Amino acid sequence: MCTSISFFTKDHYFGRTLDMECSYNEKVIITPKNYNFKFRMSKELNNHYAIIGIGTVVDNYPLYYDATNEKGLSVAGLNFPVSAKYCEPVKDKNNIGVFELIPWILGNCSSVNETRELLTETNIVSMDFNKKYKSAQLHWMISDRDYSIVLECVDDGMKIYYNPVHVLTNNPEFPMQVFNINNYINLTREEPETRFAEGFDLNKYSRGMGAIGLPGDLSSMSRFIRASFTRLNSVCGETESESISQFFHILDTVSQTNGCVRVGDTFEKTIYSSCCNTDKGIYYYKTYNNNQLSAVNMHNEDLDKNDLITYNLVSEQQIYFHN
Repeated sequence: MCTSISFFTKDHYFGRTLDMECSYNEKVIITPKNYNFKFRMSKELNNHYAIIGIGTVVDNYPLYYDATNEKGLSVAGLNFPVSAKYCEPVKDKNNIGVFELIPWILGNCSSVNETRELLTETNIVSMDFNKKYKSAQLHWMISDRDYSIVLECVDDGMKIYYNPVHVLTNNPEFPMQVFNINNYINLTREEPETRFAEGFDLNKYSRGMGAIGLPGDLSSMSRFIRASFTRLNSVCGETESESISQFFHILDTVSQTNGCVRVGDTFEKTIYSSCCNTDKGIYYYKTYNNNQLSAVNMHNEDLDKNDLITYNLVSEQQIYFHN
């Protein structure tokens, strides 16, 4: 399970948590403009926007989990089990596999509006990358500095929703997640008023009591509410340091601690959290065992190359010693 957010101060920031029970040797991946993207059922893309994000490289192909292109458009794919239903290939459309969708969008589009146009000509199909890497069940949050949308493929076809809270988690379908916010109408960051009964004097014994009822469990619906409440009430300065610090604080409210969610014989945890300054092309991240931020600036690389550029994630704890 995962959580993705889009966030604005002076610049636009986009990122997510990746919550899984195992790792697939994730790397920061920069795809230069002249890398040849080959799509299984559509024409190849050998000149496109440069892309930075985290994913797995298999057979020299970037399987992105989340990424941003040089124009500031961002996409994150999040687990959407059971609900995701993809179509069979059709004529007269670009048939794109689930694992191909992020490069398809980010290679071709510079904005959410361009993405919506591209998707009218796109048919998302279920195909395995290979025998080991099977087709995932995903939905996607797509953002630029103006809009966020959610893309879902369900029983009755492809759906595109405007995302007013700039947050996405997992099941259920996005309209149900947004409607569920109504159940938390009384939450407030202010000191609460006593409404229990007329003339009944209650003791406001702690700060933060206006948010009593904010769900604290790790389910996707609860994480959606918690991340939305935190993000929408966030107060942040406009410097880069303040912005990325605040972004990771928001993600920390939904991070998964190893041992709290059992998956078979192991446990789910937040393998990495990411935050990309989409205006500057700087991709920040931290991993489960390393709280210190690491960063890769895509514009410090030769973006006219043909070959992928990768950086292994810093996974060992980095500690600053004062003495």
